[in-house]
Amino acid sequence: MVRLSVLVAAVALGATGCSTSGSASADAKHPAGTVLRVPQDFHTVQQAVGVARSGDTVLIGPGVYRESVQVTTPDVVLRGTDRNAVVFDGGVRLANGITVTGAGSVVENLTVRDYLANGVLFTGVTDQKLQQHGAGGSAYNPLDTTRFPAVQGFRATRVTSYDNGLYGIYAFDAHGGLIEDSYTSGQADSGIYVGQCRPCDTLVRGNTMTRNAVGIEITNASEGVSVLGNLVTGNRVGVTINSNDQEALAPQHGAVLVGNVITDNNAADTPEQADGGFGIGIGIGGGTGDLVQRNLVQGNTAVGVIITDPPGHPASGDQVTGNRVTGNGEDLVLAAADPDNCFSGNQPTTQSPAGLEDLAGCGANGRGSLPSGRAASVQAPPGVPFSQVPAPPAQPSMSDTTAAAGPATRLPGTVDPNAYPLPTEAGAVPVRH
Repeated sequence: MVRLSVLVAAVALGATGCSTSGSASADAKHPAGTVLRVPQDFHTVQQAVGVARSGDTVLIGPGVYRESVQVTTPDVVLRGTDRNAVVFDGGVRLANGITVTGAGSVVENLTVRDYLANGVLFTGVTDQKLQQHGAGGSAYNPLDTTRFPAVQGFRATRVTSYDNGLYGIYAFDAHGGLIEDSYTSGQADSGIYVGQCRPCDTLVRGNTMTRNAVGIEITNASEGVSVLGNLVTGNRVGVTINSNDQEALAPQHGAVLVGNVITDNNAADTPEQADGGFGIGIGIGGGTGDLVQRNLVQGNTAVGVIITDPPGHPASGDQVTGNRVTGNGEDLVLAAADPDNCFSGNQPTTQSPAGLEDLAGCGANGRGSLPSGRAASVQAPPGVPFSQVPAPPAQPSMSDTTAAAGPATRLPGTVDPNAYPLPTEAGAVPVRH
């Protein structure tokens, strides 16, 4: 996670400014029906959200909305009529784009850009001053789960989030969620982040992450975290699964990473992350009981898949099986001490330590300690400011934005990793069977 004092100070300053589009007014009235239209019924999105009732849809017409929106009412659907033409713009001045604390709420079919912290934030943390620091900073160490119980139920669908100072789509202290068919680029930290939840019961599927510091980050997020069928390419680091003491609920355990394309994560024209990671496909740092299976991992200049022990959090029980891991600096690396981590059937060209799949094969019994492996040595190039990463191309929009919308309840629904085969093509979002 980025921990830059300059960024935090900028967020604090930016949060003091007023939105150029205004906020909810006391005399705003709810129109007939369950659809609230912007700008037809309300001048700003926050005005509409402020009077929305549970079960309502806030339908947003094309335009640039220079505001930060807080969705606190449960079961509200925030929907753009055109994913590429409905744009929330923070002007590199406002902290968060859309913050959702209302259980069961939805953000879909719109674009969020140029916020100092997060594009879209789903969280149980309702203190707006704390939200302005990114919802994952030192103010949450440890998370007060009595004061801030996790928000239950959330969904982000067809969201484009780019050039934000921390995370593109951020689920923190949130359970029962779905992040799908979205596109994130140019984030100074992670394109998609799932953190500090147990049980998380969250599915991340069918998304594209590119030109971020990190594509997908899973930190202290355990039980029911599934990352399936995503395209993670051209970031500095592809996917990280972490345990650390910067947040509560460590150690992380039980993530499932299946059917993803994770390639060429060594792009120089990306924001430079504070910890300097570069050229890594999948990094498990202190994760426990995680499953990495049937992913295509190639072209990452430092390492394809690596398991390490960060201070105080030894990795254990992680399984890396049935992946295609080739053409990386080192394909497979075990740099963790626990011999219960295992690797089998990954089609690697290189392994560190040598013969890793024989020494630490899954299903083997009685293994002793192993020599520590190492990734290839790669010098990370200087990065670029997050606000200067070029805008992404237009993305597919909803075909019918007038369709009835349902709240994000009973999510993520049926999760079937077996429906995701090993991808065979590096350049496309994987498709489940």
